Formats: sequence, structure tokens, C-alpha cells
Amino acid sequence: EVHLAESGGDSVRAGESLTLSCITSGFTPGALDVAWYRQFRGGDCEVLSIFSRGGTYYYAAEVEGRFTMSRDSEKTTIYLQMNNLKPADSAVYGCAADRNLFVGRGRCRRESGYWGQGTQVTVSS
Repeated sequence: EVHLAESGGDSVRAGESLTLSCITSGFTPGALDVAWYRQFRGGDCEVLSIFSRGGTYYYAAEVEGRFTMSRDSEKTTIYLQMNNLKPADSAVYGCAADRNLFVGRGRCRRESGYWGQGTQVTVSS
């Protein structure tokens, strides 16, 4: 059974940095795309970054250059380092795993794959 457990959410000020973690289990690393997503209070959901089965990182244009996704050496924990945070970044951040994921708004296809519950990030001005 696939499990995704996020942690690291916090309340920070604009301009600060935060790193989120997601511990994955129940599937072989490399068998699924893994991704970070965020869901805003209004309901919009955005896939921010993906590490694909093929070993490539992809980023949504909105966060490229500010957010960096990485994995630990055992490939079971993924991280999202977020720099220069803005109030507009406030959302619930989570991780996901599926055979094919795509970056961008409206790309959270929760009917497929596995989606963590998320961790709250709040950025104040």
C-alpha cells in the first residue's frame, strides 16, 4: 500500500525559506512519477514540481527558480525547498505519486494515483 507523509509546513514571513519533506513507501523508487502540489484555500490545485520515472525534474513556471525539489540517497524521501516565499504561496502543500503527472494549475488529478493530505504553509507580509 502506498503511503505519502508530508511534514515541514509552517507560518513564515515573506522572503523567508522553508523546506518540506515527504516520506514515501509502498512502491519501488522510479516506478512512479513523484510530485509536489499545492492547494489554495479557494480550491485551485497546482502541481509544482515532478521527478519523473525517467529521472527528470520538471517545474511549474510559477515556481521555477524559487523552489527546488530533491530526493534523499535512498530515494524514498522527497523534499521541496522553497525560497523567497510570498503571501501568494500560502496553501496546503502535499506530495503525490502516479504513473504520469504533469505540472501546472488544474493538474491535480486526484481520481488517479496517490495524493498525500498535505501540510499548511502560511506566508505573511
